[in-house]
Amino acid sequence: MKEKLFSWIEKAEPLAVELETELTKHPAISPESGGEGELDKCLFLEQWLKAHGITALERFDAPDPKAKGGVRPNLIATIPGSEDGENAARLWIMSHMDVVPPGEEKLWSSDPWTVVRADDGPLGARLIGRGVEDNQQGLVSSVLAAMAFSAQGLSPKRTIKLLFAADEEVGSLFGIEWLVKEHGSLFRKNDMVLIPDGGDLMGEHIEVAEKNILWMKFITHGKQAHGSMPELGANAFLAASDLALRLHNGLSAKFGERDPLFNPDYSTFQPTKKEANVPNINTIPGEDVFYIDMRVLPRYSPDSVLAEIDSIKAEVEAKYHVTVEYAMCQLTASKPTAADAPIVKLLEKAVPEVYHVKPYPVGIGGGTMAAYLRNIGIDCAVWTKTQKTLHQPNEFALLENILGDAKVMALLGLW
Repeated sequence: MKEKLFSWIEKAEPLAVELETELTKHPAISPESGGEGELDKCLFLEQWLKAHGITALERFDAPDPKAKGGVRPNLIATIPGSEDGENAARLWIMSHMDVVPPGEEKLWSSDPWTVVRADDGPLGARLIGRGVEDNQQGLVSSVLAAMAFSAQGLSPKRTIKLLFAADEEVGSLFGIEWLVKEHGSLFRKNDMVLIPDGGDLMGEHIEVAEKNILWMKFITHGKQAHGSMPELGANAFLAASDLALRLHNGLSAKFGERDPLFNPDYSTFQPTKKEANVPNINTIPGEDVFYIDMRVLPRYSPDSVLAEIDSIKAEVEAKYHVTVEYAMCQLTASKPTAADAPIVKLLEKAVPEVYHVKPYPVGIGGGTMAAYLRNIGIDCAVWTKTQKTLHQPNEFALLENILGDAKVMALLGLW
C-alpha cells in the first residue's frame, strides 16, 4: 500500500499548486492584525475538499464579533480508519488557516496574495506568496496525505483527523485553545497529534517541548517636567530604560541554567516593542511603555519569574520615585511530550523512509498549538521539512517539501 500512496502523491503536484494558489487568494489575517479573520478561506477550503472527495467535514465556529461573519471558523475533516473503535487512537494533523500580514510590500518581488512558481535555482520548484509555508505547506501536505487514501478507496490503519484551525498567529484564543475549552470531547487521551508548523531544513527535528512564553507590557509612571529642570520631575523613560536592562540582565542571571534539548539552550528575556512617549525633545516624560518577550525553560515556573520581576520592579520604583505596573499579553506554559511517545516513535520511523535522515527530539523557543493539547495530557509532535521563510518577504515553500511531507503523513496513518 505504501507504494500506491507514494505514487499517487508524486502525481499530485498540480493539486498542490492549485490548492496553495487558491488558499493564498483568501488572506486570513486576524482582526488584531488588521484583517477579517478566516471565514472566506474556510468556506473555500470546505468546498474544495468536498469537490475532491473529502466530505466528512465539521465546522466549529468560535464567536468573535470583530471578525467577518462574527466567527472564527475551525474545520475538521475525517478519514475513517480500519481500526476505528470507540477507544482507538486517532492521528490528528493540525494546521492553521490564518497568516500574518505581508509587511512592507515593496520588499516583495511579486504580489503577496498571488502565488508565483519559480523553478530556477538550486532548491528546485518553489511557490512564493504569503502563507505558502506558514502554514499552508502543512495544510496542503495533510490534505494530499488524506486524499492519497480516499481517492484510491484505501483505508488508513488509524482514523485521520485533519484540523484547520483559526487564530494561531496571535495566540489561538479562537482556535485550538477555544476547541480544547469548549469542545474537549473531540480529543482522546491516546490520540496522536502531528502539528506541521515548525522544523528544520533537513527534516531532522521533532519538536517535543516548548519554552514557557511570557509576553509582558510594562508601564512606568513618573512626573512630567521641563527638560531643563529634571529635579521637578520623575523621568519615566529613564526609569523604564533601567528597568528593561535590569529585567534582561537580572532574569538572565537568575534563570541561567541550560538545557541541550533547546536551541538556544537557555532562557531569553528580550525587551522588544517601545511605545512613543512625549512628542517633543525638551519634555521629560511622565509615562513610558515598553514590552518584553520572555522564553523560559520549562524547568522554571512562570510564577517564579513573576516573583523576580516584582523584586526588580520594586528596586526601580525606589530608585527613580516612579510606579511601575505590568500586564500579561500572553502566557503559554506546557508540559513536554515524552521522547518515546508513540507519535515521536512513528515519526522516527517514517521520516527516514522519505528524507533519508535520522530525526531526533528537540525543544524550541517558539509557541505552537501543541502547548494546549500537551496540557490536557495529549502527546504532540511538531515536525515538518521547512525552509524557514515564515513571516518573511517572498515567503516560499518547496514543492519537494509539500509532497515529501505528505508521504510522511500518509505513513503515519498507514502504520
